[in-house]
Amino acid sequence: MRIDRGLKWSVNVVRSIKQLQSTPAVSHTNPFYRKSSFTSAVANAFLLLSRSYSTELQSQLSPDLIRIMDQRLSAIEHRSAYLENFINRPEASPTESARANKELRKIRGSMDLITELRSKQKEIHSLSSLMAECPEDKDMLDMANEELSQAMEEEKRLQNLLLKSLLPKDDADERDCILEVRAGTGGEEASLFAMDVFKMYERYSQKKGWKFEVVDIAESDLKGYKEASAAISGAGVFGKLKFESGIHRVQRVPVTEKSGRVHTSAVSVAILPQADEVDVQLRNDDLRIDTYRSGGSGGQHANTTNSAVRITHLPTGMTVSIQDERSQHMNKAKALKVLCAKLYEMERSRIHTSRSKLRSEQIGSGDRSERIRTYNFPQGRVTDHRVGITHHALNDVMLGESLDVFIEALLLQEEIDAIASFSSVE
Repeated sequence: MRIDRGLKWSVNVVRSIKQLQSTPAVSHTNPFYRKSSFTSAVANAFLLLSRSYSTELQSQLSPDLIRIMDQRLSAIEHRSAYLENFINRPEASPTESARANKELRKIRGSMDLITELRSKQKEIHSLSSLMAECPEDKDMLDMANEELSQAMEEEKRLQNLLLKSLLPKDDADERDCILEVRAGTGGEEASLFAMDVFKMYERYSQKKGWKFEVVDIAESDLKGYKEASAAISGAGVFGKLKFESGIHRVQRVPVTEKSGRVHTSAVSVAILPQADEVDVQLRNDDLRIDTYRSGGSGGQHANTTNSAVRITHLPTGMTVSIQDERSQHMNKAKALKVLCAKLYEMERSRIHTSRSKLRSEQIGSGDRSERIRTYNFPQGRVTDHRVGITHHALNDVMLGESLDVFIEALLLQEEIDAIASFSSVE
């Protein structure tokens, strides 16, 4: 098994950040250490490496990788031609034609790039032939050589775009998502941190221009959140947040701690892609819907009518309870949305049970039982254990300002993994 040299370089992106963190010049144990300089160094290193990633990849496409990609491109061209012919057949049923049209729309972007690439390759062939035919004409050679150089650069750019378009994609990446935050070990402190994490994602969503709609909140005695859920809507929301699922650990002095000791608590975060009606078919016979009076700590959580809704999906035993709204109808709608998302994620997990070994090693499974991130308040740092990045601006992270440091690193790591898998040659 061999991986393209440019891709091996790419895999070192996150490793380089780890090395940067461990150098004495930026280590928090160094007496000359400054948090701001460390944060700047890590952020700048990450941005520099991620920006140069595409350039390096573009210039390092190996003949093997190009050969594999050309085979895939030819298959797409043949498939597109077949579908075009199939749609024009009079004997094709409306259902078959609709299915073929849907597939054509799915590959249209790749086909446009392929057409542009083929045109550029013809131009390169013509310029090369012209240079071979006029070896003595210096002016002609200079002009043709300049045009050839530009055409070859454009060919590399198109190949790079096509390579990314051919990488395996999660169809759910473009969907909206359901965010669920639950207090874990740590009692009231875990509930307070669950509230902090929930609000962190709310602020992050606002900064991204996404719609953040609270679905349900169950408060603790100290006004923390035992459980909280929200629906987040926007372009590519699930694809952006999907690696946030897991155990988030906090180390700090709780407000209930009188002796000043640091406690360790945890909350679980789940990011579920929202389901369309076509994804999940809910039959009335499969649902048991119960209504009851809202409880909680008073205010909007107290009600004298049976507005709270509990929906049980009988085939799976899955239960969703919503009491955030005063209207029973609105609570039912929210509960159905969350239930559909949970059932859709259950089906996705069943289909995608086998994940690549490299992805598991580099990113982790994203399972909720896995500790993915630690928020250390006394030291003012946040560490993501999957990519080994530590950010020394904890307050910025909690305000939703610096989450992209981790999110972009995880997405870059996923892309590196996908390209490495694509380009592996047995």
